[in-house]
Amino acid sequence: MSLRPDLDTDGTEAGALGDAQLAALDESGWGVPFRLVQPRNPTFWVLVIGLLAGAATLVPVVTFSASVYGTALAAGVIGFAAYTVPWWIFLHHYDRYTPLPVRFVAVGFVWGAIASTFWMAYNANNALLSLYAKWFGQAWAMDWGPGLVAPFTEELAKATGLVLLIGLGSRLVRSPYDGFVIGAFVGLGFQVAEDVLYAAQSAVHSFGANQISDAVSIIGMRGALGIVSHTLYSAIFCAGLVWFLGRPRSERNRPLGIALMAFAMFSHFVWDSMSALAAALFGKPELGLVLGVALMIVDIVAVVWVARRASDIERHWMRDLLAPEVARGTITDAEVAALAGTRKDRHRYARSASHGRRRAHHVLEATAELAAAIAHGHGAQTDELTQIRDEVAQLRTSPH
Repeated sequence: MSLRPDLDTDGTEAGALGDAQLAALDESGWGVPFRLVQPRNPTFWVLVIGLLAGAATLVPVVTFSASVYGTALAAGVIGFAAYTVPWWIFLHHYDRYTPLPVRFVAVGFVWGAIASTFWMAYNANNALLSLYAKWFGQAWAMDWGPGLVAPFTEELAKATGLVLLIGLGSRLVRSPYDGFVIGAFVGLGFQVAEDVLYAAQSAVHSFGANQISDAVSIIGMRGALGIVSHTLYSAIFCAGLVWFLGRPRSERNRPLGIALMAFAMFSHFVWDSMSALAAALFGKPELGLVLGVALMIVDIVAVVWVARRASDIERHWMRDLLAPEVARGTITDAEVAALAGTRKDRHRYARSASHGRRRAHHVLEATAELAAAIAHGHGAQTDELTQIRDEVAQLRTSPH
């Protein structure tokens, strides 16, 4: 039976659309459930060992900070916990095409905060900085050490979160955009853990006399600069890693992957070496601020470009997934184009919609719910799907 009267009566077109929808679901992994506890999967035990090892470093650090600078530590925990909420909402909203399960990215966040930070980067950074000080002197290590250590140890440490999640749920990580999103969540965990540590350590300079003001200044500064910190770097790095490795049914582009990983590490180097670079290049360390502003602009442009480039295949999957609903008459091509497009495409659709911007946004939200219901039912005709179709129809035809 055809989906619409003007479709081929033998169902050829309907069958082709249905096949493309199922292919999009299989290729994207959207709707595949995630199970955390996998005793027969060696990757699960790597997760357990990594978190325990990270906690073994974290607990003594926190215990010492709490005993000496407890107020600063508490202020840092509260401040950066509040800081995490809008970041989490933003990243979850940005993962809008074939979204990953919340528990899945939460594992990446926790891995970034505990294992990547305290098991890997914390120990590696301290060891390498100590070696640099012995080899080249304390002054040189202070100027160049962070920029010649962190981009390597920290970006690689965060990237292990992506590799870990591929091992735990390979069917869920199918595109460079998945790598981009996972990298962002792992980087956010790393960023928050590091910032809390900096907030606690900020009280050292005043010998604990101004713990709240010292911590608040760190929260304000690192919170404001957080847009071009670990979240951004690891999003770009991990998108590049997926392009380098390749995934089933997804484009492999090793030159692009290498370029993006190198870009993330180079940006990290410049950010950590701004004053030293300004002094070496221009003879004026204070020009490091200008260099930092220029780097922020470049990084923001780069992360927007990478997000759009990485999401190409996700938008293609979204169109294939919703094509049968267009044929059925549930939604229109314009609505699919807006949902599978950029923010600018959605605003353009809302402005041109005959039923008004507000209802246009509601229609797109309902269409996204429709796509999610199709994914979670793997294309089956469920009661939930029928109900959402009715809601979309009411939104599109209601006079108010």
